[in-house]
Amino acid sequence: MDYKILQLEVQDNIGVLTIKRPEALNALNSDFFTEINLILDDLENNDTLRGLIITGYGKAFVAGADIAEMSGFNAEQGKIFSETGQRTFDRFEKLPFPVIAAINGFALGGGMELSMACDIRIASSKAKLGQPEVGLGLIPGYAGTQRLPRLIGLGNALYLLMTGAMISADEAFRMGLIQKITEPENLIEETLKIAKTIAKQGKNAVKQAKFTTYQGLTLSLADGQNLEANNFGKLFETDETKEGLSAFLEKRKPNW
Repeated sequence: MDYKILQLEVQDNIGVLTIKRPEALNALNSDFFTEINLILDDLENNDTLRGLIITGYGKAFVAGADIAEMSGFNAEQGKIFSETGQRTFDRFEKLPFPVIAAINGFALGGGMELSMACDIRIASSKAKLGQPEVGLGLIPGYAGTQRLPRLIGLGNALYLLMTGAMISADEAFRMGLIQKITEPENLIEETLKIAKTIAKQGKNAVKQAKFTTYQGLTLSLADGQNLEANNFGKLFETDETKEGLSAFLEKRKPNW
């Protein structure tokens, strides 16, 4: 299927999804959400994909939501627009493989929220990140107020949310918002290396590590530990775990 905004390429079972709306700095609009949900429908049922990288085309990752589209909203329309983005970004957490944001440039507003919905964030040294919504008389609508403090702590989150400050990749790394910084020309190559490293691990183990971690964030520590113990135990019944343990003892690479 041909898309107007999104381009998906697959190499070595790793998908690279590029947002291509450079005339608007890849701002998120209704067409984006229509297209990304169609792609996610396919990815959820893809048994061969081992990872997904999301990046932007041009000088922006995503510079925010489409302000022109939002400008005439009433309260109910704004709520629906927010809920649409939240539901869509929640789907990334439910994919059974890692989703990695390759932040090539501006990741502002909805763009930073999109990156936070990914499991891992790798940034170009030229990237700029921020939640500038207060400068428009708004707050983030795609779960920015919820994911940001979970990633970088309450104080750092409120600083960014209330000042609307745009920070460098170095500052984002210091806060723990991104996991690695690369030179711009090496961004996709380095992100692919990380995705391929994960793809070499046990497929089901990676899935369970992701799901157990996300589910545990909604539980008390005691309940989270119980969840971990149950999922840890269940893995011993899988062929993948049996092969992984045998390969270690036999000093060979596992045959997944």
